[in-house]
Amino acid sequence: MTTSTLPIEAARAEDYDEIGRFLGTLFHHNVEPEAHEAERAIFEPDRALLVRDASDLVASAAAYTRELGVPGAAVPAAHVTLVGVAPTHRRRGLLTAMMHRQLRQIYDNRREPVAVLWASEGRIYPRFGYGLASQRFHVSGETTELRLPAPTPDEGRLRLDRPADRQADLARVYDRARVERPGWSARDDRWWRYVLVDPEAHRGGGTERRVVLHEGPDGVDGYGLFRTKAEWDDAGPNSLTTVDEVVASTPAAYRAIWRMLLSLDLTRRLTWMRAAMDEPLLRLLNEPRRLDFRLVDALWVRVVDVPAALAARRYATDVDVVIEVTDHLLPENTGRWRLRGGPAEATCTPATGPADLACDVRCLGELFLGGVTPAALADAGRLRELRPGALAAASPAFTWHRAPSAMEIF
Repeated sequence: MTTSTLPIEAARAEDYDEIGRFLGTLFHHNVEPEAHEAERAIFEPDRALLVRDASDLVASAAAYTRELGVPGAAVPAAHVTLVGVAPTHRRRGLLTAMMHRQLRQIYDNRREPVAVLWASEGRIYPRFGYGLASQRFHVSGETTELRLPAPTPDEGRLRLDRPADRQADLARVYDRARVERPGWSARDDRWWRYVLVDPEAHRGGGTERRVVLHEGPDGVDGYGLFRTKAEWDDAGPNSLTTVDEVVASTPAAYRAIWRMLLSLDLTRRLTWMRAAMDEPLLRLLNEPRRLDFRLVDALWVRVVDVPAALAARRYATDVDVVIEVTDHLLPENTGRWRLRGGPAEATCTPATGPADLACDVRCLGELFLGGVTPAALADAGRLRELRPGALAAASPAFTWHRAPSAMEIF
């Protein structure tokens, strides 16, 4: 049997351990038992695709069933994951075959109008129609000279605890904040256990993960997940604080949590990998130059069902525009679609009249979370204005009052 004819098969629950070992080899890490067992609870074998050459696993792709926050709403989204091809079988079309199969299955099931993923390399997924829908800041730098505004009377009490012991509080805060933030995914109890697992092998020499909670008048209204790593040099303490998440439903909680994280005794440096593009921290610091805010990619979105996806989100201003879409993998999406919507509702239906804008389905993925405007994509040569004035009219509608961000890698 040649590689080009190797069949794609559905996974079984008992394939999970083999998939873990396979992906550990591809992504250059050992399988850590504690994290591996936590992920077993969220693994969905009926959504996993495998390719074997004889008995050897040589390719995989899977998805999680979750809800994704979008401007003004939340939609079911296929969270694509566990994607890889063995180095012995690269450049033979296996990834292309799996991604095509997966997209067709998602479309035919008609449950999820979009798919979303993290890309190990940015050049891989645009050819399957995925667009860069959100970016993030990787924050790092020295903290010794950093100060935040002094505490105000509305700031409450801070408490330190073990994250697993406060899962219910964390979930409540997260769910309150999630409704405002495009790009955040729903977390049920299984997902919270997975997010909070903290094997020693993943700590990089640091402490176990800790949580600082802010208690306001109505209870816990903010939290920060972090760890520290003790380091010393000839000048004395030079320890590092690594921040995983900061979630707050009030400005007071946000300020208080960051004030503590930036001033932990014996620490002199901080790193944080998933700050939002509109992160308030940058506006609060007395000397923001002391921290480096490096822009990197986050979520990639694939619009699977154009009318369902565009009707599922909300729009910052009223919009009435006909978009001509091209989709070479899912031809059902190719055509002209009339989008009418606003802050309260939206519809998207087939159009028979002339189009105002034209783009491919990847472009719609970039627009979907509100992180970029049609005008910016037109300037990049990715979108065409077919009716004069259409860009100026439509661009404000595709923004949102919160920038899209990504809270976790899945």
